[in-house]
Amino acid sequence: MQLSGLSLKKSGSFRIVLFIRGLFILALICSSAFVEIYGQGNLLILPRRVVFEGAVRSQELTLANTGNDSSKYLISIVQMRMKDDGSFEAITAPDSGQFFADKYLRFYPRTVSLAPKKSQIIKMQFVKGAKMDPGEYRSHIYFRAIPKAKPLGEKEITADTTAVSAKLIPIFGITIPVIIRLGEANTKVTLSDLAFEMVKDTLPKFRLTFNRTGNFSVYGDIIVKHISDQGKETKVGSVKGIAVYTPNLVRRFQCTLDRIPGIDYKSGKLHVVFSTPVDTKVQKMAEGDLILK
Repeated sequence: MQLSGLSLKKSGSFRIVLFIRGLFILALICSSAFVEIYGQGNLLILPRRVVFEGAVRSQELTLANTGNDSSKYLISIVQMRMKDDGSFEAITAPDSGQFFADKYLRFYPRTVSLAPKKSQIIKMQFVKGAKMDPGEYRSHIYFRAIPKAKPLGEKEITADTTAVSAKLIPIFGITIPVIIRLGEANTKVTLSDLAFEMVKDTLPKFRLTFNRTGNFSVYGDIIVKHISDQGKETKVGSVKGIAVYTPNLVRRFQCTLDRIPGIDYKSGKLHVVFSTPVDTKVQKMAEGDLILK
């Protein structure tokens, strides 16, 4: 019988098998100057976001199995909400000002089996609806690992037939956003609430808030530089792939800066720049300064 996500079966005793479905959201794991790759476990995906705009009607995703065992993935569409801290949660209905993209998307195949060190192309297509209003539409494509089935004839060993035991089976997955943009962009972003803290006198933490206005989401990289009282500039931090999705107007963000000999975080200032990703024509979107005391 099924009870609250627990599968119970009787075999002289009750054995509880708990399936943990881990939904791992788009994170800042790895990127390079020209391509973006997102990885979880032994699965790599390139690129880590898909955008349809202008005349673009088709895109391709590359899945690669970097492990030593074969793996199988089920591909589907899910809907996600970005919270103010940048984390995500699953939703079924759009928030005010949010539009789902799923009914305008086609993709194949929907199930992928990957041998070790092999890759597979996923083809995605945007099918424009007859009455699509200008704006940004977003859904997330979800790659869920399918656990290997127990070989036929293999017997389950029970050490104690009177005990209740638990078996944890992690099911890994990755989601990446798929975005459709219609119309001219009027999006702007500013930075506010810049703050610095030295945690336990050893860990330099930098915080800021992204403020987004307009019809599209923003996505880019930040670079933080320390500028001494004498004007010397030193790069002390960088983070790639930061997004503020519609309909969110703000995103709170923090990162750890580098401890570099000679850098005094009690003087000078921090200068932060938020720019478009390095794999595109780099354009500055916002910048700000924080005087250190």
